[in-house]
Amino acid sequence: MVIIGRPKYYTPKEVSVHNTTDDLWVSFLGKVYNLTPLCEKYKGDILLKPVILSAGKDITHWFNSKTKEIRTHVDPQTNCIIPYCPNGRFVHIPPPYPDSNWANDFGRPWWKDDAYLVGILSQKTRLIKIVNTLTSQEQVIEVCSEEILTEVQERYMKYNAHAGSYTWKYEGKNLDMSKTLTENGIEDEDEEFYQLSMNDDTYLQSIQLYFNDDLTEA
Repeated sequence: MVIIGRPKYYTPKEVSVHNTTDDLWVSFLGKVYNLTPLCEKYKGDILLKPVILSAGKDITHWFNSKTKEIRTHVDPQTNCIIPYCPNGRFVHIPPPYPDSNWANDFGRPWWKDDAYLVGILSQKTRLIKIVNTLTSQEQVIEVCSEEILTEVQERYMKYNAHAGSYTWKYEGKNLDMSKTLTENGIEDEDEEFYQLSMNDDTYLQSIQLYFNDDLTEA
């Protein structure tokens, strides 16, 4: 379910599973891109190699953080400023020297083309424990800190297709499904857990689900 007016957030782990030429995602500058169509279009082109090698990874280091453009450097042979491609020149990057064989009629370069944009990379993910009080089942899931509870619920649906038929509570209080975990008073304690070496799921904050007796269809 896509909530109108809200971007889709992804964890780095979710991006990382899209790591083949048939299903290739990357993230950069805080956004997530599906470059599968680019791979299909340029299949067999040597310039696609650096992109393929970066499948499922964050490539923000390819860009100048201020200008949002591909990083550049001075060519020691020509003293000209050219794109900096330590992993090799890639698709839509011009050759370092004039080349009549290079076609520049592709329009917008792929890193500026929002047609490939699929969502936002979470700046901070966190683990949360969800307890079904009806069945006593517990599930720990990784969520994006920017997500509202309705979106967290959507993630949980794969473990419980009827999650919408439950009231979500934390410490006995009903949660506002239109707000984030933090906005609901469920603070992110990951840093404290790390400092105390408490990396056990036992100490995670728990959301309790209470059945409403209005079972929805799966």
